[in-house]
Amino acid sequence: MRAINRRNFFEKGGKATLAAGALMLTAGIGQNRDSLENVFVHHVFFWLKEPGNALQASRFEKALKELVTIGAIKSYQLGKPAETRREVIDSSYQYSLLTIFNDKAAQDEYQVHPVHDMFRKVADELCSKVIVYDSVNF
Repeated sequence: MRAINRRNFFEKGGKATLAAGALMLTAGIGQNRDSLENVFVHHVFFWLKEPGNALQASRFEKALKELVTIGAIKSYQLGKPAETRREVIDSSYQYSLLTIFNDKAAQDEYQVHPVHDMFRKVADELCSKVIVYDSVNF
C-alpha cells in the first residue's frame, strides 16, 4: 500500500473537487433561468436632444434612477447601447429603460404615478425622440 503524503492528497483531492464542480455546473445549466411568463414588459428608448451634453446626461440619468423607485415595477434595467455592431442592431439611442411588471394593471399604476409624471417632464425637455415597446406573453 502506497503512503499518501499531504501534497498527493491535495493534488488528487483538488482535481476531484474541480471535476465534481464542473459536473454540478453542467448539470444545472438551464435549470435556474428566471421565466418572464405572465408579465408585462415595458421597454423605452431615449434619444437626447444634446447627446454630448454631460450635464443633461447626468440630469437624465438621475431622473431615470428616481423613476425606477416606483413600487409597481417588479424588476428593471437601465442601459446604454452595447458595443455590438450588426446590421440588425439600432444603437442610435442614448438610454434604454426596461421595466417588468407583474401584469398590465401594475403597469397602468406606474403610468399615472407622480414620479412617472415628473420623469415625463424631464424627458420632454431633454429628449428629441422616445420610442416605447410594450409586450406580453403569447
